[in-house]
Amino acid sequence: MHVSVKSAKGLVRRMRVKVPAEKIEKEITTRLKDVGRKAKIQGFRPGKVPAKIVQQRYGAQVRQEVIQDLLQSSYTDAVVQEDLKPAGSPSIEPENIKEGEGLTYTAVFEVFPEIVLKDLNKIKVNKPIVKIAEDDIDNMVQKLREQNAAYNKVDRKSAKGDRVTVNFEGKLKGESFDGGSAKDFQMVLGEGNMLEDFEKPIYGMNSGDTKSFKLKFPKDYHSNELAGKKVDFEVEITEVAEQTLPDIDEELIKKFGIATGLIDDLRSDVEKNLNRELAAKLKSAIRKQVLDGLMNKNSIDVPEVLVSQESESMQKEMMQRMGITDDAEAPKIETFREASEKRVRLGLLLNAAIQENAFQIDQSQINAKLDEICEPYDNPDEIRKIYQQNQQLINQIESVLLEEQVIEWMISQARLSDKAMTYNELMDLPS
Repeated sequence: MHVSVKSAKGLVRRMRVKVPAEKIEKEITTRLKDVGRKAKIQGFRPGKVPAKIVQQRYGAQVRQEVIQDLLQSSYTDAVVQEDLKPAGSPSIEPENIKEGEGLTYTAVFEVFPEIVLKDLNKIKVNKPIVKIAEDDIDNMVQKLREQNAAYNKVDRKSAKGDRVTVNFEGKLKGESFDGGSAKDFQMVLGEGNMLEDFEKPIYGMNSGDTKSFKLKFPKDYHSNELAGKKVDFEVEITEVAEQTLPDIDEELIKKFGIATGLIDDLRSDVEKNLNRELAAKLKSAIRKQVLDGLMNKNSIDVPEVLVSQESESMQKEMMQRMGITDDAEAPKIETFREASEKRVRLGLLLNAAIQENAFQIDQSQINAKLDEICEPYDNPDEIRKIYQQNQQLINQIESVLLEEQVIEWMISQARLSDKAMTYNELMDLPS
């Protein structure tokens, strides 16, 4: 078998393979003999069918099977011979499949990039130094009050924090569309649950007021029908209700799971929760800086085939979260390209770090991670059993542990410096 490889654009390789005719004919002859021993043809005893008859009856089919099998096996052998690492399935361009002339084809595919990590000791990481303050506890207690707020009807113009009840109808090019209208729809102004350009015109409206306005949907809106389109809306306000916050009394405190009903115990519980959130966010903030630094210091080509696969995966995840079953309503695949390319690039770099350092996970680490995952549940033993009986979940845990090892190793290589900040400043950092 003769193999030659040419580099095309980026990571694309064009591998030309020639399989000699002798190999093909030898395999065909071997298979026809096997067929002849098993064939049941009227007028002949099993195993006594003349070779010429077997050739006439089964020759074309056997040749086609041999060609197909040799395409697959010769491709695999050629990849191993040339020490190539394909990132996806090849596109096969046959040049010659004529009888008696052998098999010649070109396989076009992308390969994984060769990665040698560098400059990890030049990655700069600001380690946030944060302490929960009394104001942070006050703000969280206030949020708990807001979550239990009552709303009372008022006769005045709507403002931030009010709950408004609206009837609305939207039309695209004069036609109604799915999800474009509602009756008695309630929304709290300023919470951001609706598009900002939909909320804005409703500020300052009173019960009984109507208004017409145009809204341009974002280009990356999840509905292809509406993305980047201008829609005409008619809105009627049927009620404006003012928020009334409850007192922090024994009844409310017990509602938050504090059996004593004491404000000091509530604040202590809030502080514990804030510290848990702080620890998780701190870990996330450092992780992001390390991974961003890894990518900034190590520019690599990314196989397009992997980016496409990741984009499709992200699209399906989004459809599931949004309850979209019609492919025509799926978010545009281009929406996910930037994120998917970043994911693939990061995955390749992390895998290179794992291979370079021969990181491994042992059972004790898996058990410890399982303890961490199951501990918050009321029935940790049952949750543990679910994980232990599902190899896919165990594999996910191993991946997480490997990534944690890589992150810790990169942190040890990076340039760390402390940076004081408030709880809110930390929580506002991008994930």
